[in-house]
Amino acid sequence: MVFGITMKVFAAIFVLVVCLGSVVFAQQQADPEFDVSVARPAYKKDGPRVMFDEAHHNFHTTDGRYKPFVDLLKNDGYSVIRNRQPFVKTRLSGFKILVIANALGAEEDDDKGADDSAFTPEEIAAVADWVKGGGALLLIADHAPFGGAAAVLANSFGVDMSKGYTFDPEYSVAGSPTQLIFSRENKLLANHPITEGRNESERLNIVRSFTGQSLKGPEGSIEILKLSDTAADRPTYTDQTSISAAGRAQAIALKFGKGRVVVQGEAAMLSAQISGPDKRTMGMNVPGNDNKQYTLNLLHWLSGILK
Repeated sequence: MVFGITMKVFAAIFVLVVCLGSVVFAQQQADPEFDVSVARPAYKKDGPRVMFDEAHHNFHTTDGRYKPFVDLLKNDGYSVIRNRQPFVKTRLSGFKILVIANALGAEEDDDKGADDSAFTPEEIAAVADWVKGGGALLLIADHAPFGGAAAVLANSFGVDMSKGYTFDPEYSVAGSPTQLIFSRENKLLANHPITEGRNESERLNIVRSFTGQSLKGPEGSIEILKLSDTAADRPTYTDQTSISAAGRAQAIALKFGKGRVVVQGEAAMLSAQISGPDKRTMGMNVPGNDNKQYTLNLLHWLSGILK
């Protein structure tokens, strides 16, 4: 009898924990207090037009969780326009940069088919042709199910997505093995115009991610955020089956025809969010990282300021 009560209590606690986790996730929102100012804007007027995709059940939107990202770009002189139409050549041709953040194959991330390709073959061909002709793509796809939804598009540029979760107990925040640290000290931050910036004040020293997937780029690509030999991928967060992620990365930069591509395997690091009743910070608003400058440098490289 005592055992039966204990099991009922355990079951109730488990359900409560799961429900609380869902509530916290639902409360994940943009941080309204984050400083999105830019001391030295890249463009004073007539900045590049940026298409921000919202046509593919995107988890991140311009007035939602990615508002700090959008506001930061606007303050740097970019013109950001939301897109709610399928990708076609004629529409893409009016823009310099395309940003896709956590697209989904279904309406919600827990719906059946959420990890199916979010883009039609015709859209993928249109984006690839546009980049080849001189466009610039920032493709952001987080841990499951977002990796699966973006995998076919990424593969059109030769980038492989693990589609799961990446752990590294050696190079991560203590107690949070999916919150990875990339720094000059641990040699996981590559030497590249994106990490060097336009001058010493824009040089990156440490960048932090907040639970994402791993990537593998084609020959000639640069692993901006390298993964260490101790990093591993899991198909789900709780799965104990691991596959080594050594030689992979969480951000990759490459040139494609006349255009440029950056693929990000983690999304929160390019925004500033708060979550839960205690308003835990996540992203650019976490003290002690250069994620804000990293975000600006990414766009500077994509727009051609950084060579």
